[in-house]
Amino acid sequence: MSLISREHDLVPLRAATKAWFKISLQTFGGPAGQIAVMQRSLVDEHRWIGERRFLHALSYCMLLPGPEAQQLAVYVGWLLNGTAGGLIAGVLFVLPGLLALLVLSALYVGLGDTALITALFAGLAPAVLAIVTQAVIKVAGRALHHRVLIGLAVAAFIALAVFAVPFPLVVLAAGILGWVIGRARPQIMAKPQQAKQDDGPEPLISDDALHHAAPTPWRAGIILAIGIPLWLVPVAIAFALTGAESAFTQQGLFFSGTALVTFGGAYAVLSYVAQKAVETYHWLAPGEMVRGLALAETTPGPLIMVVQFVAFLGAFRDPAGLSPWTAAVIASLLTTWVTFVPCFLFIFVGAPYVERLRGNKSLSAALTGITAAVVGVIANLAIYFATATLFASSHHYDQGPLHLNLPVVTTLKPAALIIGAIAMVLTFKRRWPVLRTLGTCALLGLAAEFLI
Repeated sequence: MSLISREHDLVPLRAATKAWFKISLQTFGGPAGQIAVMQRSLVDEHRWIGERRFLHALSYCMLLPGPEAQQLAVYVGWLLNGTAGGLIAGVLFVLPGLLALLVLSALYVGLGDTALITALFAGLAPAVLAIVTQAVIKVAGRALHHRVLIGLAVAAFIALAVFAVPFPLVVLAAGILGWVIGRARPQIMAKPQQAKQDDGPEPLISDDALHHAAPTPWRAGIILAIGIPLWLVPVAIAFALTGAESAFTQQGLFFSGTALVTFGGAYAVLSYVAQKAVETYHWLAPGEMVRGLALAETTPGPLIMVVQFVAFLGAFRDPAGLSPWTAAVIASLLTTWVTFVPCFLFIFVGAPYVERLRGNKSLSAALTGITAAVVGVIANLAIYFATATLFASSHHYDQGPLHLNLPVVTTLKPAALIIGAIAMVLTFKRRWPVLRTLGTCALLGLAAEFLI
């Protein structure tokens, strides 16, 4: 097993930053779309990391609270360029969504109309379906090398899509089954011995490479000693300057807590956030959480960014003596800060341990099981995203153990269906680059909104 010997010699930091910036502009479609974009850029195009290496990192990120795609960006950035690379990748992953949602929140408060921007993004959403579909096909083809693993992926998909089993339980069960299968039939979980696929040159970080960083308690202690104050000091400053009852302090404390319990992605926690924001803190009026979620779904970056919309409206209406616009911007930035700083800490502290444990056959088998389940998770996210993109509404079907989210067929959006079909042709048949496809579909979205 080879060792990644020095922290900054894999990819020039300028080249990596440019790549992460391009990725950040394409992170539409929730986790499925974001994982698809990174897989295409980092694994297929740049050949910076091997497919199994990429999925190993993703499996670890799936175990963490918070947005798994953003944490995956931090992990791979750290592998390529050390701490600086992880910080750049993680910040750039969030930045376009932060700016876009900040603008949309201001337009919502000031004008109550975001038709132009939402029309632009409405063209992007169907295009992302093509990217997600491509990712599911590629990842499944490479990760599911045995029928047992295919069975795990299918079981994970059914558990999530049909029976609404909580995400953490699906991941935990996949890990346990992977460990058990690895003990009983290790050849199933082992990397298959087969000819190298003609995907291009050998990746810079091969499937067997290890990062050099030593996972020591001293290193972890230093990171936590720096990171935890950085995370919480802004909340303490808000408390000192505005008091315990201000929107700034309440939002800082509340969203610091939610950052630690968002297992299973944003959807798993948004109902709780909506209830507290509307009924307990009165930051939003009933129904506004749905509008904020719609805006977040059409902008790049993690869906959990909807908390920025919540903070913006709450502080605008309770500015604690500041200008409402100033208060709203400060609250948005504070909420974003306390939501995402823990993501960096989870990776910088935990990734070196995960790197060293890659040689552990039992853990490797467990993560292989989780990786198989991740294919089912991505497929489930893709179905959820497709339903939200192609249909104006859906309904929940609950009968005994069955819990299905079904589209209302009569609310099919013809424009979205046509744009999605065009995106499929451009992606699979014409093999257009992602940005070119997204740009074309964005223009089609504008045309559909204002010309038809």
